[in-house]
Amino acid sequence: MLEARWKFDNSYARLPERLFSNVLPTPVRAPKLVVLNRSLTAELGLNEEALRSEEGVEVLAGNRIPDGARPLAQAYAGHQFGYFTMLGDGRAVLLGEHITPSGKRVDIQLKGSGRTPYSRGGDGRAALGPMLREYIVSEAMHALGIPTTRSLAVVTTGETIIRETELPGAILTRVASSHLRVGTFQYAAQWGTREELCALADYALERHFPEFEAVANRYLFLLEQVIKRQAELIAKWQLVGFVHGVMNTDNMTISGETIDYGPCAFMDTYDLKTVFSSIDTEGRYTYGHQPYIGGWNLARFAESLLPLLDDKKEKAVELAEEALGQYSKWYEYYWLGGMRAKLGLAEEQEHDAELITELLRLMEEYRADYTNTFRALTLGEYTGMELFDTSEFREWHERWQTRLSKESVSREEAYERMRRHNPAVIPRNHRVEEALAAAVNCGDYQVMARLLKALADPYAYSPEQAEYAELPPPSDQPYRTFCGT
Repeated sequence: MLEARWKFDNSYARLPERLFSNVLPTPVRAPKLVVLNRSLTAELGLNEEALRSEEGVEVLAGNRIPDGARPLAQAYAGHQFGYFTMLGDGRAVLLGEHITPSGKRVDIQLKGSGRTPYSRGGDGRAALGPMLREYIVSEAMHALGIPTTRSLAVVTTGETIIRETELPGAILTRVASSHLRVGTFQYAAQWGTREELCALADYALERHFPEFEAVANRYLFLLEQVIKRQAELIAKWQLVGFVHGVMNTDNMTISGETIDYGPCAFMDTYDLKTVFSSIDTEGRYTYGHQPYIGGWNLARFAESLLPLLDDKKEKAVELAEEALGQYSKWYEYYWLGGMRAKLGLAEEQEHDAELITELLRLMEEYRADYTNTFRALTLGEYTGMELFDTSEFREWHERWQTRLSKESVSREEAYERMRRHNPAVIPRNHRVEEALAAAVNCGDYQVMARLLKALADPYAYSPEQAEYAELPPPSDQPYRTFCGT
């Protein structure tokens, strides 16, 4: 038997038992590996040949438990579309924490691996299409430089599952810095003891913020660091036009990684009201609303930490409010800095925000494509959009060129900066659907492979990427995404 080189440790399993349930994945009939992430395999220090072997696929399907793993399902709660409820890993099993050759600790989770005590009547399974979507988009996000969970592999199960119709079943192997969520703390605060909440907070600090030992109030430090990381993450989403689609508190990580790619999609036409999820009928999680929702979710995190911030509730509330007040400042800092970079600006000047806001206003008015507008500015090629033919854009362009001339760096350096911050390609929704249809309906994974190759270096501006920058054909129907649960 080939050695896959798994090196498991299970620190989460040493937390209070209330926070998880020991559970084994449910075996599947006929697992088959359909996608394996070769670069991530190498980064994790795993043996690719072993993962592709019959025994390796059995592990990725949940049919075989590797040495050292201690499978469990995590308990958590969350506000889903504003309503608080008990949740937990209803279709996922954490095999354990793998220690990479560099010493990094990462969760190895099987998504779609069967029922758990938290399944709430569900079958615990996942369909092939949504698992491939998560693989494509999470790897695209990684290539874009946005913190995210990763996808190691997708296996088909040889079984069908029932959603609206019969669909092929699949299991995704997800890799994360951890699966600690705002909802994990909400669960501990609602149903656990103060000691259990304290143990969870200490664990989060040790795992993600080890510098906490140098501060006076470690739990305030935890809150401040999570606020800062989420502000940076959501700013990065906005800068590339990413719409998460289901920003419930159970989908906000403590690590600051993007997690759960159910109804996600990328915006084509710039519009703050862009929403794709079929269940978000009220527009709670629109593109333009994401920064606000981030702050709302963090307020729920702060509420969960109140018993630890200070023994006096009034003082704890005061500390939490002061910390939360920094969220909008951090978000503005990261977003404005990112927008400056997208326009080639390395230095701060007084009227930069007005210059940026005016461009976005024009983009929205003339229904310009978000990604391709910045691609055109980067290349200096102004064709294909109504926006570029307007006098308003020409006036804005002149203002922008004047602003560029005030930079201390050369014009060439400014444009090179733009290339590093404006992707030439994103996972266009019609391209993702094309890849999923070929794989799910025809068993053809080549379309997906070509898409992943184009997305692997989104800042390359290579000739091979040009076709993936093309807009979708006109449609009378808005694009819709679905959770897949």
